Amino acid sequence: MSKRIIRAQYDDNTITVYQAYNNAIAQPAVEHKKFISPPFKIDRMTWIKPSFLWMMYRSGWATKENQECILAIKIKREGLAWALENSCLAHYDHTRHSSNKEWQNALKRSPVRIQWDPEKDIFLQPLPYRSIQIGLWGIAVEKYVSEWIADIEDITAQCKHIYQLIKNGQTDLAKDLLPVENYYPLANSIAEKIDATAGPGQ
Repeated sequence: MSKRIIRAQYDDNTITVYQAYNNAIAQPAVEHKKFISPPFKIDRMTWIKPSFLWMMYRSGWATKENQECILAIKIKREGLAWALENSCLAHYDHTRHSSNKEWQNALKRSPVRIQWDPEKDIFLQPLPYRSIQIGLWGIAVEKYVSEWIADIEDITAQCKHIYQLIKNGQTDLAKDLLPVENYYPLANSIAEKIDATAGPGQ
C-alpha cells in the first residue's frame, strides 16, 4: 500500500501550498496578496497542493495553457486544519462508507475534497508514495480567499530556472534548489478522516 503523508514547507503559523494560473489571475493576486474576483472565480472548485513537484507535473513546469504562473501561497495552519476537518475523500472506500450512496451524499455536503496521487520525482516520474491534493469549493473557497492566505509569491522564474537546469543535465544543481518539504504532523482523528498513513516514513 502506498504511503499517504503530507509533506510541505511550513512554520509554526503557516504552510505553503501551490497553484498555477494565467497572468490575469496571478498578477493581481501577487500584488494584493489575495485572490481578486473577478477574474478569480470564487464559485468554482480550486485545488491547492503542498507538493512542489506535483505542481510542476500538473503545470508542465509552468508551460501549460492557463498555468503559466506558479504561485507559492502561505496559508494559516488553522485554515488547513479546518479544511481537513471538513473534508471528504474524493474516492469511494467501502471500509469508510456504508454504501456508495452514503459516500456520494457526504461528498455533495462537504466543501473540501481530498485526493491522494502518486508523488513525482524531479523528472516528474511517479514515486511509490502519495501526495495530497485539497479541493476547495463553496464556503471553503470563501474562507481560503478571505481568511487563510498570509502571503502569495510568484515563483515562476525559479521554476523555469530549475527546469532549465534539468534539461541541461545539471540535476544535482536543480535538486539543490527544490523546496525542502518535511513531514507535516496531523492529529490522529484527522489522519484517519483523510486516510493518511500514520508516521513520517516513506
